[in-house]
Amino acid sequence: MTRPPKDMTKTMITREHLLALLQSDDALRVLLETTVQEVLEAEMEEALGAGKGERTDARRGYRSGYYGRKLTTRVGTLELRVPQDRGGLFRTEVFARYQRSEKALLLALAEMYVQGVSTRKVRAITEELCGHGFSASSVSAITVQLDEQLAQFMRRPLTEEYAYLILDARYERVREAGVIRSRAVQVALGVDWEGRRQVLAVELADRESTTSWRDFLIGLKQRGLSGVHLVVTDDHEGLKKAVAEVLPTALWQRCYVHFLRNALDHLPRSADRACLQELRWLYDRRNALEARADLTAWLARWQDQHPKLCAWVETNIEETFAYYRLPAAHHKHLKSTNLLERLNQEFKRRTHIVRLFPDEPSCLRLIRALAVEIHEEWIDANRYLNMEPLRELLKKPAPERNAA
Repeated sequence: MTRPPKDMTKTMITREHLLALLQSDDALRVLLETTVQEVLEAEMEEALGAGKGERTDARRGYRSGYYGRKLTTRVGTLELRVPQDRGGLFRTEVFARYQRSEKALLLALAEMYVQGVSTRKVRAITEELCGHGFSASSVSAITVQLDEQLAQFMRRPLTEEYAYLILDARYERVREAGVIRSRAVQVALGVDWEGRRQVLAVELADRESTTSWRDFLIGLKQRGLSGVHLVVTDDHEGLKKAVAEVLPTALWQRCYVHFLRNALDHLPRSADRACLQELRWLYDRRNALEARADLTAWLARWQDQHPKLCAWVETNIEETFAYYRLPAAHHKHLKSTNLLERLNQEFKRRTHIVRLFPDEPSCLRLIRALAVEIHEEWIDANRYLNMEPLRELLKKPAPERNAA
């Protein structure tokens, strides 16, 4: 009988091992435990510049055994062996980064239970996530520390410039003095000159207003926000005024998605939606000249049938064309607030479980922790935009840049 190649033998063993694991009750826990352990080993090799027993001039230190550490996860408690080195060079980020968001979700749910506004379902979710219930004392013991860490991140100095700034708000329900109120969650996302997305700030406000947005933006500037070339928002009047006041030199892009939704208010429900589809196509043109030419044709085609809509579009649509003054490669990313969509989806997914926050700190804690988690993913990922085309564009004289 011919023996299979060595690599194939390894593959067969691996598959058999996985099948055995998946048939056991704690399959996911074992798989996750194995994966996290491998990450710890890889981090140690990177810190020392060499693998176990490897002889190399690049080695920066030597191993010194392990110590045990438990990590509570959604699939159970992991029993891990954390490597150590003689010189104390090794520091792992696995536990801090994993548990920040995990703690935030658990705390938000646990506080609801402790403060008497939860249900049996919420308690069941809490126990499912962490494998055990929370006591009031255990919650209060870690709450303050977590809040301080998140506040420090959200108020960190902004030492680099951000070419693009995207602003948006969503609402969450919070109990205050026995009354359920909606609170605005204000979010700022920036794109730096390396082309990476970053979460710059997450704050709570009583409502969206010129004052609340002005204070939010002034806070960003006091932390060092600078170099903003374009700001993308929806058409909220208070937000528009605050941007014009605090960032007067930046271009303003009105989100075209919100614009198209607003257009529905000027169109009868029974009307043919083909006119809106044709309006949507204007945002796929190569430049503003093409878009304006198609707009003229669109107005001529629909003026008699929908005069109210056409008048509104003609008055307001230029606010949605600012992105045409950017490099073509950036158009699809900056013509709407969709850069925030990943954040908003994650916020909605997690806060839907909570439904009602017992107070403002618990709401801010969960949402900030989720934002930090995604921020770290973005920093570790490949750059989102190539910023070289924008650098080249800004070298041109202003009249040439603004020709669009």
